[in-house]
Amino acid sequence: MTEKEKMLAGEYYLASDPQLTEERQKTRRLTRLYNQSTEEQPQERDRLIRELFGSVGKDCYIEPTFRCDYGYNIRVGDNFYANFDCVMLDVCEITIGDNCMLAPRVCIYAATHPIDAPTRISLLEYGKPVRIGNNVWIGGNSVIAPGVTIGDNVVVGAGSVVTKDVPDNVVVVGNPARILKKINEI
Repeated sequence: MTEKEKMLAGEYYLASDPQLTEERQKTRRLTRLYNQSTEEQPQERDRLIRELFGSVGKDCYIEPTFRCDYGYNIRVGDNFYANFDCVMLDVCEITIGDNCMLAPRVCIYAATHPIDAPTRISLLEYGKPVRIGNNVWIGGNSVIAPGVTIGDNVVVGAGSVVTKDVPDNVVVVGNPARILKKINEI
């Protein structure tokens, strides 16, 4: 397997691989262009995000600045909004459903590192996919950890660190995030 194939499969891989390094450089160029664009250039912003992401629904808007590793592992549905300073480390898929909003400084991490020092020092890393359902609102300065799945109709309170899966129809808060209450369907 190539290092990229290992990365996408969630296995240990070397990020210093020439192909992955080249892909990250392309991503840095696209995010730089996006972040330097102005509010008078909505078509250019849309074009850049569609070139960068694996798939984009209708009505996607991301406030600059935005950062990601590769971009092609990010999939967002319809009516997606990310506020300022969003970071998505997408060494594995990050999938976000329809009608989702991210407040400022939300970080979504599919990238992670080994916890044992000898493996970590060898510069091996790996990823775990992140999945976020439909109708999710993630509060400012929240972190979504690798491998987490967030269900539909969820609110993540500001400053939360989500380290475990979240079921549908709940509000979660804290570090680590815990269920504060269920949301009653109308």
